[in-house]
Amino acid sequence: MTTPLTLTPGMPIPYGGDKATLVPAALAGAFAAGDRLLIDQETGALLHVPKAVHEIAAEAVDRAAAAFEGMAAIDEAAISDFFDRFAALLATEGVWSMIAAANAADVEAAKASGRSTTRLAVGEAMRGEMIAGLRVWRDSPSPRHRPLERIDHDGWNVEQISAPLGVVGFVFEGRPNVFADAVGVLRGGNTVAFRIGSDALGTARAIAGGALAPALAAAGLPPGAACLIDSADRAAGWALFRDRRLSLAVARGSGAAVAQLGAVARQAGTPVSAHGTGGAWLVADASAEADRFALAVENSLDRKVCNTLNVCCIVRDRARELVPVFVEALRRAGQRRGQGARLHVVEGDERWLPGGWLGAKVQVRRAEGDRVEPRADTIAIDDLAVEWEWEETPEVSLKIVADLAEAMALFNRLSPRFIACLIASDPRAQARFQAGVEAAFVGDGFTRWVDGQYAFGRPELGLSNWQGGRLLARGAVLAGDGVFTVRTRMRQGDPALRR
Repeated sequence: MTTPLTLTPGMPIPYGGDKATLVPAALAGAFAAGDRLLIDQETGALLHVPKAVHEIAAEAVDRAAAAFEGMAAIDEAAISDFFDRFAALLATEGVWSMIAAANAADVEAAKASGRSTTRLAVGEAMRGEMIAGLRVWRDSPSPRHRPLERIDHDGWNVEQISAPLGVVGFVFEGRPNVFADAVGVLRGGNTVAFRIGSDALGTARAIAGGALAPALAAAGLPPGAACLIDSADRAAGWALFRDRRLSLAVARGSGAAVAQLGAVARQAGTPVSAHGTGGAWLVADASAEADRFALAVENSLDRKVCNTLNVCCIVRDRARELVPVFVEALRRAGQRRGQGARLHVVEGDERWLPGGWLGAKVQVRRAEGDRVEPRADTIAIDDLAVEWEWEETPEVSLKIVADLAEAMALFNRLSPRFIACLIASDPRAQARFQAGVEAAFVGDGFTRWVDGQYAFGRPELGLSNWQGGRLLARGAVLAGDGVFTVRTRMRQGDPALRR
């Protein structure tokens, strides 16, 4: 028999082995019998999971775990049929009109609360991307039972074969299009339980009810193969990630929230793929071509997502020429969106700006509405670590560096070690950059190329930066066909074999 947990205000809770945090009065008052308390062992944060929320998440994992066992008997043609039916339903006007109506309500509710809608709103472009992504999985070979390696011995051999991993837990921000990313794990015989950000829950319900569930049923797949956790409570994500039945936990969203989710999963012993802090860096070398640089800047600022240009470094020898090129490209990027632009310049580098930037004002569209802000301001050098979140008005930081080595050192110290692109016509500079920059993704042009579907033709579950270190034995793009384990099979030809 277990004793129900009770909390009192000021009650010390140990964490990290040698520290303690105190229970706030609000948490003590809200905590009820049957609730769960999780402790982030890295920060000491106390995470309250109400009983009802825990039960919703546990029920979804129950269904996904049962479905994983059932997937072993499902052939590849049925899985392909599921993707085809899911895509066809999204292409059906009646289904899509229902989804669009739910999304419009979500967008209005988010706007009324002053929250961002740049990733929330669905449209024809997003619809097309979802359909295309599902058809990619329809036409992709299965990673199930794929031979990876074979070693022959006298009288016997050993073969390594890919195999399904299990139940994937997926928590993502309010971007409805990632449904197509989440269900990609079914291609390899896995199942998924996922939670979407509360702003997009109405849209998610419409997609799940109008397209996902009917496609699963019509294709003959277990109904729990892809489960939406129907809760607006952020604690549902914590409840999901603490479930030890998960084989992999995938988190996408803001840096702090993703870090906390990752901590919960790691404490449960579950491997984590976390995609948190974004923001790309672009460096103009002394050998940069001005026209190529301008295009890279402008085309890296078409919208705000994780691979949008966030910090630009220009080598001092070219600053007099390239800073005006940079700010003009920034202005054009804003103009393409019917907006101005915001610029943050590291203190001491403002002298390179053309006249009219410092001291000028610009109308900036924020989640809470339009407001007037400085067109350019100065920031401390450590603020290059800030990822600017913007709605419609492009916003970037600028640093003038002594040379390429300083740009790389700043990137390695201050960035999330995610995306670094170098504009340089000198191949030696490109080679130095590739070798010296601690980035998961390195390029020589615009930053927006970093995307699983765009670059590799496979919808991604997430892109991982190297903020927490390099990844073991895999790239920073996690797609559905990359979710597998390895089994080893022995075949004995000589029955008298012994050691």
